[in-house]
Amino acid sequence: MVNKEEFRKKIIITAGQIFSRFGFRKTTMDEIAKALKMGKSSIYYYFQSKEDIFEAVVLYEANVLRNELTTAIKSVESPVGKMEKYVFVRMKAFEKLSNYYNAIFDKNLDHFDFIEKIREKYDREEIAILRLLLYDGVRKKVFTVANSEYTALAIQTTLKGLEVPLFWKKKEVNIDQRLHAILDVLFKGILIK
Repeated sequence: MVNKEEFRKKIIITAGQIFSRFGFRKTTMDEIAKALKMGKSSIYYYFQSKEDIFEAVVLYEANVLRNELTTAIKSVESPVGKMEKYVFVRMKAFEKLSNYYNAIFDKNLDHFDFIEKIREKYDREEIAILRLLLYDGVRKKVFTVANSEYTALAIQTTLKGLEVPLFWKKKEVNIDQRLHAILDVLFKGILIK
């Protein structure tokens, strides 16, 4: 007997690989069915359309990212270590989770209502995580933050600003050096003290 949830997950993972290789527009249901070695009708039993599959793929990858970030943050005690882990895992995860990344940033996918909902949810969740990390640092007297909302927004904006050069122009990229430079400015500033 086939476990429906396991089979659904197999479709999502396989389709995710195809979407990341060819993009949403160029991927067909035929290609997904062929990769799964099954008929399209079997896929339509689980998903009504290619859009439904893409939405499931994006949500699956969003969950993977959330779990990776949670694990990374819990793996260290210090507020500085937590922020460093968050930044590194977040930026490196986008490389692996290309469908989620494309859904968040590809303007050609704007016509899907679920994309905008995912973008909004992602932004809210990220700001909430950053505020928690900042709060933890302030509570432990490691960070000095006048306004956690604005500081979280500033960090998020900085990270978003790095995404395009890091992942759309894959030349000369030394992600670790760039992330360390950002963290250096974040933690030490540029003013002589």
